[in-house]
Amino acid sequence: MEIVLVFFFSYLSGSIPFGLILTKFFGDQDVRKIGSGNIGATNVLRTGNKYLAATTLILDILKGYVPVVITQQFFSEYLHLSALMAFLGHIFPIWLKFKGGKGVATYLGILFALSYGLSFLFIFTWVVVSLIFKYSSLSSMFSSLTVLIVTLFRENAVKAIDPNFIFDVDIKLILFIFFILIIFTHRKNISNLINGAEQKIKL
Repeated sequence: MEIVLVFFFSYLSGSIPFGLILTKFFGDQDVRKIGSGNIGATNVLRTGNKYLAATTLILDILKGYVPVVITQQFFSEYLHLSALMAFLGHIFPIWLKFKGGKGVATYLGILFALSYGLSFLFIFTWVVVSLIFKYSSLSSMFSSLTVLIVTLFRENAVKAIDPNFIFDVDIKLILFIFFILIIFTHRKNISNLINGAEQKIKL
């Protein structure tokens, strides 16, 4: 019964399309008809409303963070299942015919719940890459790759700043799955980057 509860609670939490809800109710627009058609914060920013974009980012982070933290507190044996389902909920929400966001903000929320060391590594890498290249998609993919590489090969570096983080096969597998899914959700962006058609970040 507990595993079913964690499964559905985490998935449904992750599946809430905050970007779409906010742009429809407060921006009077459908974010799916703007820019890339994505429901995430980067595309919400393309509506021209920075406040809605920032709010979307925060809420998308929280919908990854909250279910994982709650599961960690009450059903810790299903922690990795919760992380996976929250992430899948954002990418494949049942409410939008399984056409959701790219998972980056929700991924960051999950990282915050699992390890503040890895979450700050992700943020630092994202900021550096975005400042250099000005592409949100490239920054997201490179940051998730950095987190995966550090988790696989540089455990001591993370333990130095986050000594309570537990490295095991499950967490490494989950982060690998997340990276593959982030690459999958950015497949169009990869094509655009190759063809020089990717939109740059405009703040």
